[in-house]
Amino acid sequence: MNQLYVGIDLGGTNIKLGCFDENMDILYKDNVPTNVGDGPDSIVDRIARAVEDMLAFHNLDTRLITALGIGSPGLIDAENGIVVTTANMGLKNFPLRDLLSQRLHCPVVLENDANIACWAERVAGAGAGCDNMLLLALGTGVGGGIVSDGELVHGWANKAGELGHIVVYPDGRRCGCGQNGCVEAYSSANSTAARALEQIQQGRDSTLEYLYQLNGKITAKDVFNHASKGDPLAIEVTDLTAKALAILCVGLFHFTGPEKIVFFGGMTKAGDLLLDPIKRHFDEQYWTIDNEKPELCLGMLGNDAGIIGSAALAQHCLNCGKFIAIAS
Repeated sequence: MNQLYVGIDLGGTNIKLGCFDENMDILYKDNVPTNVGDGPDSIVDRIARAVEDMLAFHNLDTRLITALGIGSPGLIDAENGIVVTTANMGLKNFPLRDLLSQRLHCPVVLENDANIACWAERVAGAGAGCDNMLLLALGTGVGGGIVSDGELVHGWANKAGELGHIVVYPDGRRCGCGQNGCVEAYSSANSTAARALEQIQQGRDSTLEYLYQLNGKITAKDVFNHASKGDPLAIEVTDLTAKALAILCVGLFHFTGPEKIVFFGGMTKAGDLLLDPIKRHFDEQYWTIDNEKPELCLGMLGNDAGIIGSAALAQHCLNCGKFIAIAS
C-alpha cells in the first residue's frame, strides 16, 4: 500500500472516520461517540485512538498515514488549523489540527464541514471534475462551500462561504444571525417548518394541523410529505423555500460563475419535490442574455461526504503545500 489517507467527520454526537487509498477508494470506515462532555482535549484523544484502533484492526500502523483531514462544524481558521468556535462542542480557539498532527505524527488538514462536503462532491460526487461549483447544505441552517478555479474559497478572515446569510428578501424575516431576510430564514429545515406552523397558528387550514396537535411540532419532512399529497399550505410553504434558494442561486451564479450548484443535506431527501420548483424559479429569475446556465442538482454522497471530502482535501493540501500541519 503506497499511500494511505484518513478522513475524519467530527460531529457533536459521533466521530466518523474512513481510510482511503491514493485513488480515494474507501478501504475501511468506522465511527465512535464524540463524548463532548469530556472536554476539548478528550476529543483529540478519541479521534487519535479511533484512527489507531481502526488501522490496528486491519494490521496497519499509523506511520503508514500519508495525510489526514478533519471536517468540523463551527467557525474554522483553516490556514492556522484552529476551531474558532462551535455551537455545541465547547471548542473555542482550539488548535485541533496541530494537536492531532503531533499526536499521530502525520500531516493534518482542518476545514469547515460544509467546505468538506463541497470538496467531496467536487472530487467524487455530483460536481466531479468541476473546477467551479457551489454547494448549499440544507439542514437546521443553510451552509455552503465555494470552489473557484479548482480551490476552496476562504476569503478574508475565513468569512467566505456563509451562503445561508446572504440576504434574498431585504427587510424580510429575522434570521438567527441578527440580519433580516437571509436565505436561511426561509429555506432551512427549521425555517420551513416554522413558517408552516406560524400559518397554522394564525388559523390557516392544513392537514399539518393534525400532526401538530398530535406531536406538538412540525418538521420540514412533514411539510414536504404533505405538499406531495396536495395540501395547499404545505405546497405554498415549500414553494417559498424553493424560491428563496433559486434567488440565491441566480445571484451566486453571477458572482462566482459555477458550472454546477449542488444541494446537500437532510432536506434534499425531498428529492424532486424540492429540486423541481428550485429549477422553475431559477428559470423565471435568470437573465435572458444567453441560454447558458449552471446545472442545479442534488448531492450524491450522503453520510460519507464528510470522510471522503476530508481525506481528499488532505491529499490535495499535501500536494499543494497549503493549510497543512506536518509534524515530525
